[in-house]
Amino acid sequence: MPQEYRNFIGGEWVASSSGETIEVRNPADTDEVLGTVPSSTVADVRAAIGAAKDAFPKWAALTGPERGRILYHAANILETQTEEWTVTLTREEGKTRGESQREIVRSIELLRYFAGEAWRVGGDMLPADTPHTLLYSTRVPLGVVAIITPWNFPLSIPVWKIAPALVMGNTVIFKPASATPILAIKLAALLHEAGLPGGVLNVVTGAGGALGDALVTDERIDGVSFTGSYAVGHTLYQSTAPRMTRTHLEMGGKNPVIVAADADLDKAVLTVAQGGFALTGQACTATSRVIVERPVVREFTERFVAAARAWKVGPGLAEGVQMGPAVSKGQRATDLEYVEIARGEGAEVLAGGGAPEGSEYRRGHFVQPTVLANVRPDMRIAQEEVFGPVIGVIEAGDLEEAFAIANNVSYGLTAGIVTNDLRNAIRFAERAEAGMVKVNQGTVGASIQAPFGGFKHSGSGMFREMGKGAVEFFTKIKTVYLDGQ
Repeated sequence: MPQEYRNFIGGEWVASSSGETIEVRNPADTDEVLGTVPSSTVADVRAAIGAAKDAFPKWAALTGPERGRILYHAANILETQTEEWTVTLTREEGKTRGESQREIVRSIELLRYFAGEAWRVGGDMLPADTPHTLLYSTRVPLGVVAIITPWNFPLSIPVWKIAPALVMGNTVIFKPASATPILAIKLAALLHEAGLPGGVLNVVTGAGGALGDALVTDERIDGVSFTGSYAVGHTLYQSTAPRMTRTHLEMGGKNPVIVAADADLDKAVLTVAQGGFALTGQACTATSRVIVERPVVREFTERFVAAARAWKVGPGLAEGVQMGPAVSKGQRATDLEYVEIARGEGAEVLAGGGAPEGSEYRRGHFVQPTVLANVRPDMRIAQEEVFGPVIGVIEAGDLEEAFAIANNVSYGLTAGIVTNDLRNAIRFAERAEAGMVKVNQGTVGASIQAPFGGFKHSGSGMFREMGKGAVEFFTKIKTVYLDGQ
């Protein structure tokens, strides 16, 4: 029998008030039911908010290092269970074993990093402009925060939001994506085992629409952190605006890599393939456009097509697999629909473009690594986020044209260039309209100590995640004037 999971509210495991559940299936083998989770109601959300509100005063009253020790303990426990969590993540989301293991390790690092922040975060001692006055500032928690996460990184994205929220003294209601809720429930259990008091972290599972709206519009919510699509994030922003609730949005990307005429083409092919086909292209930072200078476009394209055709697709736990399935039937359909849209616009499919053939693929949501040529910058395939392993090759006459093409989209999360000329790298870094610029590196990946976020429709722009940006979002500044007389 599949395991029955429950919501985590007020330190207790509770069923939904609806009594209904949602099946979670393995995207590589849809006959395998991994478990059931609650199909929660608005009443469940409100109960979770109430629990977080009640828990806030005692949690906020602890010192930062006291809160940080719990995160350290959680990291240590998780480290001893890396293999178990790796398998669970692969079966739930579809990643390869190596990709899942890297996500677990990253989550351990995030827990430890933000546990350490508990010892470093403070305010400023300021010179007073009146006699006998002590003037200083300090950071205090927002209060009760809502965290809404996507399915593509079901552990690390929740951790990089929840860890700084908790260590800064906030209490949390966590709504994970309905496609990957099991890792969220396991995270709550991990933190509870590490010593987190009841009510400090609450997890409610279920479909996003009504639950998300009830969560972000509740007057008891003091902050909202969301990662997902631009369409959903834009709507959410309208919901939090009337109360001026502090809101952080991380949304989509249409990330380019420019291949300069002087580039090492072997490195360029590997950089683009790993950026676009790893993680099944299901990352907001994935490479989806490669803009190639005309002198090398033919040779690069030939090599890149060969790499795509050689990329091994299959169940993530199988030996040697480089790319797992799409996370769901719907995401696979979206991937293939965009290939047909591109064909209709005049693009040529040079590799992939469909589902791989063979009995081993029949029960999973598999799609081939796909390379499109003759892509124009104004095509939908060059402008809209696919969120799958579909990469369009765009020819540019020179670097000036390549820079213009790279910037001519509504997104601005990450952008890369492959070049051996330092001058080209610096010019691109200065002119790229993106929150993160990569030189001779893939667009996917970010350091936990560095700000993460984008420009334009890729984010709300006011705050960043990870590093100091996370601390800034989950705290507010209080200034104290203390007169000694």
